[in-house]
Amino acid sequence: GVMQFPYAMLVLLKSMALENYRPNWNSMRGKILAVRKRSTISGVKMENSKVLLLGASGRLGLMMQAFWPEKGTLVCHSRSNRPGYVTFDPLSDVDLLGGAMSGARAVICLSGITPAHAAASGDALTLNAELALATVRAADRAGGVRVFLASSAAVYGAAEGPLSEDMICNPVSEYGRAKLEMEKVALASAKARNLPVTVLRIGNVAGADAILGGWHNRMAIDVLPGGGTPRRSYIGPQTLTRVLYQLCQAESLPDVVNIAAPGMVEMGALLDAAGLAWSQKPATGATIAQVELSTKRIEKEFDFAPNAGTPTGLAAQWRAYQDLK
Repeated sequence: GVMQFPYAMLVLLKSMALENYRPNWNSMRGKILAVRKRSTISGVKMENSKVLLLGASGRLGLMMQAFWPEKGTLVCHSRSNRPGYVTFDPLSDVDLLGGAMSGARAVICLSGITPAHAAASGDALTLNAELALATVRAADRAGGVRVFLASSAAVYGAAEGPLSEDMICNPVSEYGRAKLEMEKVALASAKARNLPVTVLRIGNVAGADAILGGWHNRMAIDVLPGGGTPRRSYIGPQTLTRVLYQLCQAESLPDVVNIAAPGMVEMGALLDAAGLAWSQKPATGATIAQVELSTKRIEKEFDFAPNAGTPTGLAAQWRAYQDLK
């Protein structure tokens, strides 16, 4: 993503008085970076399009790599050695974390501790806040790089929808409480540093969820008293990637944005569209009939395809990802 120019070209560019061409020149490790502007000379692309993806080896990270529209601009990170990845621990290798951000347009932090990971590794869910703070501090040291932090719809708890970003959250799970604490401390740190940070409250992602992603041949789904199966806000892996790519191009964004396609999807209908068998079981008092994320904010930033949130559209994206894996 870093473009280098001979000295004579730099002199020429600096001397030009084109009205709409005022690149923001920064000296960084001996390289000259042209940030967020396009040259009118020969159509040379002057803006830096590098995006650092922290936690790229997880399910969402692998999906984003498969569908990222600008090949070669996504820098993927993992704590363990993987071919083609940058490798470091974001909590202990702060210099490497900051170096990986150098010259980036944005950083998307998917790194975090899920309940399953916590159970397997013994890591505390409170590490979610520490990872977010480490990312914010490193982005500040790297020159004010825009940061996106992956949160969860779990922060909303059992509230009835549509669940909007400005409502008071009352999470009921330990994971939801940990993610909400992560949001609070990271946004406070960002505000103190005047750093652009946006929290992404991500809904169900087709293929990284408990229904499609966790499907097995004994899958049973609750059937509600009035018929039908629970409904959830969903987004497909391809749409998710395009949404995040679009957000990386934005100049100004809210502190918190729900990430889901408009509308809701019945769990049973989603499996039917994917051609996966399931059986019925009666709903219990613990069954949550619907979880709907408000998509008003994200719809201001992204134009969703008409079928983006339909069972057939989601199943098609899930199948496309299976083919690319």
